[in-house]
Amino acid sequence: MCDNLVVLPEYTSQSRMLVAKNSDRPAYESQPLVYNQRQSHENGNMLELAYLKIPQVDETLLTIGSSPFWCWGFEQGINEHGVAIGNEAIFTKDLKESAADPDKQKGILGMELVRLGLERGKTAKESLEVITTLIEEYGQWGSAVVGEEKPYNNSFIIADSTEAWLLETVDHDWVAKRIQDKFHSISNEMSIRDEWELKSEGFIEKAVHSNWIGRHEEFDASYAYTDFTNSLQVSHIRVQRTKQLLSNKLGQIDVNWLKRILRDHYEDTFLEGPFFNAALPDFQTICMHSSPANFTWGITASSTIFELPEDKWHFPLIWWSPATPCTGLYLPIFMCEQEFPEILSNAGTVKEKTADPSKSEHDQSAKNSYWWVFRDLLDEIKGNENGDLFNNNKEIARKTFDRLEQKWMTLIRDIEEEAAILNRAGKRKAAITLVTAFSNECVEEAIDAIREIRKQIDTTVVS
Repeated sequence: MCDNLVVLPEYTSQSRMLVAKNSDRPAYESQPLVYNQRQSHENGNMLELAYLKIPQVDETLLTIGSSPFWCWGFEQGINEHGVAIGNEAIFTKDLKESAADPDKQKGILGMELVRLGLERGKTAKESLEVITTLIEEYGQWGSAVVGEEKPYNNSFIIADSTEAWLLETVDHDWVAKRIQDKFHSISNEMSIRDEWELKSEGFIEKAVHSNWIGRHEEFDASYAYTDFTNSLQVSHIRVQRTKQLLSNKLGQIDVNWLKRILRDHYEDTFLEGPFFNAALPDFQTICMHSSPANFTWGITASSTIFELPEDKWHFPLIWWSPATPCTGLYLPIFMCEQEFPEILSNAGTVKEKTADPSKSEHDQSAKNSYWWVFRDLLDEIKGNENGDLFNNNKEIARKTFDRLEQKWMTLIRDIEEEAAILNRAGKRKAAITLVTAFSNECVEEAIDAIREIRKQIDTTVVS
């Protein structure tokens, strides 16, 4: 369960491509923000993934992405050329056959494909080609959860500053559509119907051969491949909600509006938001919380917005909020070479990535993990499993966090413009120093803010 969207530059307030994703994961699976430097690799090196090894390329690009603590790959990420990618699990008819076949060759995880596309593609189109080439050769496989074995296929939004693509995949086959109309939003279901630009050679024939669609019927990709025994209400209502909210601000969509979308619990609809509180959910929402009834899969573990500027002088900008965004704080991070704050990349008690979820321990809280600081805060805001203190404590947190986000947004436009001027003048190191000093200060302010919120919560509980 995830939600992923892109808005084309002409429909945003700053004429920038905007990409955003809520990554929904098990309730206590940490998903820190990971920084990987540009690297050169010796010819013949092999890259070990969760289920197989593939040849490494000569050079991999600088990337930043949110990564489940055990996983080599990313739920969403960006590279040094301003390519941003997020993926969604989709459940297609072929998966039942794959799960039942003991000889099925396990392929590449969707999260691994996200990172591979970012490490090897300098444009959205190049990253698309990287992912589709790998899919055709190796196929795909889940599980993507520690202790589970449930295969899934993937859809992806892939964008750079000038174009965006939707890629949907079925085992070794795929179909891709260039997004040319305003925006696009996806969730855990296929959305390409009868129009696309590119596809694998066997994409249509696979569905026809399997009798999922008649040979002489008009080909509808989503209808042909969707597994209708997997509930679509889990995803379709959420994707329609993101489209509604995007339509409401066309031409004026900005980072603040995307934050509003990613924090949404249907508050201004006929549902009027959750009956009791968001931490005791009674339906699926874009900002997801764990349910005592277990009808949600977990929580939104990481929420990210990418700003992709139109020129090479402005650094791409990441806004990242760990854990549920309605109780979180979007931290600004510039995409550039830097000494990345270790606290952002730390998981909890698990220090080594296994890549294979079946071989990983479960992670637990640690004070030197920025992700866990916010995850623990969520539990404090809730008070108990039913969220008895949630509404009151959330307001305490939001007053402090909203004030910080407003401050950062006010300051950041001047900082990024000053950095662009330095870049144009050939002073890249000075530009990097400027933007990273700002982000580091924001990290410190965020930690201080959490301390203050905890004091206020404790005072309220005592009184």
